[in-house]
Amino acid sequence: MIDQFSRSEIIYGKDAMEKLRTSSVAVFGVGGVGGHAAEALVRAGIGRLDIVDNDKVSLTNLNRQIIALHSTIGEYKVYAAKKRFLDISPDVDIRTHNVFYTPETAGIFDFSEYDYIIDAIDSVTGKIELVMQANKNGTPIISSMGAGNKVHPEMFEVADIYKTSVCPLARVMRTELRKRGIKRLKVVYSKETPVKPGESGEDKGTRRVLPGSASFVPGVAGLIIAGEVVNDLVRM
Repeated sequence: MIDQFSRSEIIYGKDAMEKLRTSSVAVFGVGGVGGHAAEALVRAGIGRLDIVDNDKVSLTNLNRQIIALHSTIGEYKVYAAKKRFLDISPDVDIRTHNVFYTPETAGIFDFSEYDYIIDAIDSVTGKIELVMQANKNGTPIISSMGAGNKVHPEMFEVADIYKTSVCPLARVMRTELRKRGIKRLKVVYSKETPVKPGESGEDKGTRRVLPGSASFVPGVAGLIIAGEVVNDLVRM
């Protein structure tokens, strides 16, 4: 019988598609990287998806975020994402968490419920806490390292955090995770040297420089992450 996942079933087979249908994945951060990863999982046939983000869609998100449209500007990202994802796959169980993930909000989540966790947030403190919670509960996790200020998506790699180099965020994560006794972490990262951005006009006076982002770079990282999750889940 033909359905929306028939072309995927040709590749993976019925048993694998059933595995995806009964799997639960949590995506922390549904921006440029996480939004693409989450949508790819929905299109792959994931049965339950928890999406976590407290931000709203803004005008500057339009250049790279898959949920960002003129019609969604001002909406909370998790609600815009849920509406879009249900239009793709009406049977997927989407659970929204309009929360900024930190060690203080970690208690909201039962990490033992998830078959996989995607870390696509920007905060180092939050990323570390996610890894610690995943490790504590024995839940597989994959983390996105820096995608901002980069223009060569073909340079992304999947590696263990301790085999990364060049990426400034990966360097910080290596140091902090080593202190905490974390032995391994699957990440998507790039050895590309980030472009040094100029001062952002909207932030002049604050002396804070916003990262730049190409339309095609975060999405590639997100799709690589989704591929890792799907392929790992069907092998479990």
